[in-house]
This record gives sequence, structure tokens and C-alpha cells, in this order.
Amino acid sequence: MDIKASLFNKCEAFLGTRLLAIEKTIAEIQESLTTETKSTAGDKHETGRAMLQLEREKAGNQLAEVLKTKEILSKIDVVKRSEVISLGSVIYTSHLNYFVSISAGELKVGNDVFYAISASTPIGQLLLGKVTGDKISFRNQEFTIEEIF
Repeated sequence: MDIKASLFNKCEAFLGTRLLAIEKTIAEIQESLTTETKSTAGDKHETGRAMLQLEREKAGNQLAEVLKTKEILSKIDVVKRSEVISLGSVIYTSHLNYFVSISAGELKVGNDVFYAISASTPIGQLLLGKVTGDKISFRNQEFTIEEIF
């Protein structure tokens, strides 16, 4: 399988895992809200419900963020090759290897390690528009772009 397709699939799996965890949290909060019964300490009950509502709102925001990230990932064409770094580029440098996609951390494909980064991160912003042979300076380290595909 192609390296770009493997990295893309790993990013999809990463998002899928996050999505399942958030949906589980939302379901648990919903369950707690519906099963919570009014106790004799009314104020305590209302405080508990308010805390659950806040948790539900937080989980809803996380869900929206994952869906937005999924939308970004869907824009990547795993077959397209580019000589200029853009969304979906796989980049080999003299220091680290990158996949410009979503922030999913370290991903391994075979013996190679890649860092899935968002185009909006500081390193992503530095890399966008660069070509093979360009030198980049990031966090007191200089490295050269060796290959892009």
C-alpha cells in the first residue's frame, strides 16, 4: 500500500477512535441526566444537573471539532502528487518526516516515522508552499526538505 494512503488511513482511524470516545461520553452524560432523580437536597440536585449540562456542552464542542477535522481530512486526495507542499503532502526532511493533514501525532508506516500535522500549526505554516531542497528553521533546528509527494 502507498505511504500516503497508509498515513491517511491511520489519521481516519485516529479520528474514528476520538469520535467513538466522545459519543460514548455524550451518551453517558445523557444517561446521567435522565436518571438523576430529585433528592431531598434540591440545591445539590440542581448543581449536579448544571455540572452535567456543562459536561454535555464541552463534549458537544469536542464533537464539533472532530467533525470539522474530519471535513479537512476528506479534502485530501491520496493519489495526487505535488512538488509544492500543500494539504495532503508527505514530506521527508533531513530531520523528521511529516504528513500535512490533521494533528494526529506520531504515525509509523513500515520502518518510517511520520508526524501528522495540521496545516494551521506553526510547523505546518512554515512548510506550506516549500519545495524540495528548501531549508527550514524551526525551534532552533535547521533542516532540508529532501522529498515531497
